[in-house]
Amino acid sequence: MSEDFLQISGLCKNFGSLAVLKNVTFSVRRGEVVAVIGPSGSGKSTLLRCLIRLETMQRGSVALAGRALVRQDADGRSHYPPESETRPLLRKMGMVFQSFNLFPHRNVLENIIAAPLTVARQPREEAIAAADRLLAKVGLTDKRLNYPFELSGGQKQRVAIARALAMNPEIMLFDEPTSALDPELTGEVLRTMRDLAEEKMTMLVVTHEMSFARGVAGKIIFMDGGEVIEEGAPAAVLDNPRHPRAKAFFAQTP
Repeated sequence: MSEDFLQISGLCKNFGSLAVLKNVTFSVRRGEVVAVIGPSGSGKSTLLRCLIRLETMQRGSVALAGRALVRQDADGRSHYPPESETRPLLRKMGMVFQSFNLFPHRNVLENIIAAPLTVARQPREEAIAAADRLLAKVGLTDKRLNYPFELSGGQKQRVAIARALAMNPEIMLFDEPTSALDPELTGEVLRTMRDLAEEKMTMLVVTHEMSFARGVAGKIIFMDGGEVIEEGAPAAVLDNPRHPRAKAFFAQTP
């Protein structure tokens, strides 16, 4: 059995007096695909944002590859180690947002090589060669010099995936990557994600795509009201959920 690569324990996040995440605890094994499912407003996106430090958590701990990203003090409060200690860990995570977040004034190639050049300090020729390999992987070699406004939504999202992969992450986080796409373009992105899963990329995917969750994920996390209320193999969670809220949700889901 693969070891736990990402461990989340007792994660709590508040926005003022509003508790958005409540004692979220689960793990992701190396090479595993975990799908996070639940109604809008259940805290799924906030969970990912806490993992990559776009949001700070108040309580709980997060460990990646056996090292602490966020520690828990004796009183349960979250403690953030120095940036010099956690920066290498954060670079092990690649993030794909639902809104693409491409640089509009840079072409596809420039979008992909930006972080390798500025963050990883890769030589330009090396970064370009890696970008071309990634564009071939996502089926967009012919779009390398196009600008985002010239691409379809599905193409933009595949560029965003290639951009995240350019930093050689060990785990990919996806925040509803197909929610802004029509069904035909959704298929393009899901095929790319399935290819990554077949290559044993560790993935944590917030999604409403039940066919992807059933066919690709090794585990499903169901969230509601900021809590994990169901966790297990796809067949068990999707076909025989135990919690009434999960039963009601899946009964209304195509």
